[in-house]
Amino acid sequence: MKLNSHLITGFVIIFMLALSRLIPHPPNFTPILGMAVFSGAIINHKLVAYIIPLAAMLLSDLYLGFHASMPIIYFSLAVCVLIGTLIESKVSVLNSILSLSFGVLLFFLITNFAVWYGSGMYEFNISGLMTCYLMGLPFVQNTFISSILYGMGAFLIYDIINKRMIFGNNA
Repeated sequence: MKLNSHLITGFVIIFMLALSRLIPHPPNFTPILGMAVFSGAIINHKLVAYIIPLAAMLLSDLYLGFHASMPIIYFSLAVCVLIGTLIESKVSVLNSILSLSFGVLLFFLITNFAVWYGSGMYEFNISGLMTCYLMGLPFVQNTFISSILYGMGAFLIYDIINKRMIFGNNA
């Protein structure tokens, strides 16, 4: 019963995070990366840990619309789930913050590399790549803040519901 309650709590939190993507927000201020790291960290079944945030993203994209960069965004999201799986049995405030931060960094590196490689907006050399990363820096601030807020919020709510309120465990 305890495992099922934990899983259900995780699914509900992930669903709520996915829904919050649909409310108006500043550019790049979404719960997606926090949701992915959280999913990897709390869902023991690895395939499900990947499917849930990717399916949530797909469902919200059905409403928001599809775009050409979806494959790289989804790949980057899967990388964030992988990062979450690395802390699965060692979830703590520090590990959560580090994992979320690392997820944002990798997301930034991967997606901006894809823009440099595929957009034709930048010279196809190291200088062009560095320019692309430099031009992406203004957007990473909102991504970082939202990932920390939503991700840490998810971990905190999960902890409160599963350890304190439902099961009375104060550990």
